[in-house]
Amino acid sequence: MEYTVHKLGKMAGVSTRTLRYYDEIGILKPARINSSGYRIYGRAEVDRLQQILFYKELGVGLEDIKAIIDDPAFDAETALREQLEKLLHKKAQLEILIDNVRKTLASREGRITMSDQEKFAGFKEKLIAENEQKYGKEAREKYGEEAVERSNQAFKNMSQADYAKMQELEVEMRKVLAEAMTSGDPAGPLAQKAAALHKEWLTMAWGQYNKEAHAGLTQLYVDDERFTAYYDREQPGTAAFLRDAVQIYTGMKK
Repeated sequence: MEYTVHKLGKMAGVSTRTLRYYDEIGILKPARINSSGYRIYGRAEVDRLQQILFYKELGVGLEDIKAIIDDPAFDAETALREQLEKLLHKKAQLEILIDNVRKTLASREGRITMSDQEKFAGFKEKLIAENEQKYGKEAREKYGEEAVERSNQAFKNMSQADYAKMQELEVEMRKVLAEAMTSGDPAGPLAQKAAALHKEWLTMAWGQYNKEAHAGLTQLYVDDERFTAYYDREQPGTAAFLRDAVQIYTGMKK
């Protein structure tokens, strides 16, 4: 079966403008151009478009999608299995939030009593699921199953007040850290105050504290570009400076 750009767009639920753009950037080229100048798409292009839309639904950018599906090692069946697993995660997150909304409505109508902690349970489960998807595998390999589960449980049991305090700690830590970086000395008093605040934040997040794990985590901030981008978004070098400060604070600096 072959499709013009209009027919493919209608079938897939995307605009013809989008398909033309995909052609321009090389992520989805038509199989051929007919004698009338129309783009013609075949089965291979339909399958490729489906993969593109699956990855878009998972929040992957077009540049990364193109790199993934153009990789010679790309295997469509393996990709579909991975996409299915991620979509099931998203479905579970939505079901948790739907259940939370239903309970909230029932509470407002006087049919059930809902604790303050329960009101935020759905959002906590969603955050845990998102973290699992992004960092779960690496965290379990580095810190072990028990440590990750303990951290997740600590977060689930956290009151809204504690969660707010945890967020305030991060804001304060980043502010102190930015001031400390002007001195360039990770051993200075401001840098060590930032390390202490990071320890307090980490203890709340993990439900316990271990100085080796603390130092290891800040090394991960430097080694993993996702963490580096988060910490360096306002000032480049922040992740590395925090790591150095924490290594001095914990006595783990080599």
